[in-house]
Amino acid sequence: MKKNKISVKDLNLYYGQKQALKKIDINILEHNVTALIGPSGCGKSTFLRTLNRMNDLIDKVKIDGQIFIDEEDIYSSAVDVVSLRKKVGLIFQKSNPFPKTIFENVAFGPRINGTKNKNLLNEIVESSLQKAGLWDEVKDDLQKSGLALSGGQQQRLCIARALAVNPEILLMDEPASALDPISTSKIEELIFDLKKNYTIVIVTHNMQQAARVSDYTAFFYMGELIEFDKTTKIFTNPSNKKTEEYVTGRFG
Repeated sequence: MKKNKISVKDLNLYYGQKQALKKIDINILEHNVTALIGPSGCGKSTFLRTLNRMNDLIDKVKIDGQIFIDEEDIYSSAVDVVSLRKKVGLIFQKSNPFPKTIFENVAFGPRINGTKNKNLLNEIVESSLQKAGLWDEVKDDLQKSGLALSGGQQQRLCIARALAVNPEILLMDEPASALDPISTSKIEELIFDLKKNYTIVIVTHNMQQAARVSDYTAFFYMGELIEFDKTTKIFTNPSNKKTEEYVTGRFG
């Protein structure tokens, strides 16, 4: 029986006077892929960023409610945000490798966390690139700039970089939206493999992608969580009319 990895209770978020998230309640199971869908501006990415406190970096954001990861309230004053972000990695929509070598991109996080042993760094880099499905393509070229890779390879390099610090949760904000179909299918295969060891939450605009990669789907609309259920149910027999209209393409 899989347990809840993330529990969100009565979450509200405001940008100044504007309320962007309204009374969100959701439980996300470990070792599953949960897709967040909904039209632009509905709160998906804002919600995703609450899970590793990235919204803390934005001026005039106010949050109330609770988010528990492994039953720890991540908004408690006792929480170390750096440790939290190590545990909860974030992959952005646009791949953002550092202007460094492939090796240094992946070794960056472990180095910052105090890993100095060269053999250990070599192991971490190889293992992370393997988990990200990139090792065979770059193993003879680790001193090449990460920026010299193709778009799909850069995105997998960013995933390897996130994996190098041993997270438990991976947040992905439209990780394939800027990629061609072949690179997209590689990222989707990778997500499927990674869920054996990680809990994954992915924002996607692509309905077919949500249906292909996720176990559960949450439909957001105008800052509210309209419906959350197994992906098969959301796409074949949703309970809410608005969900049905969105997944069948009648609006959004």
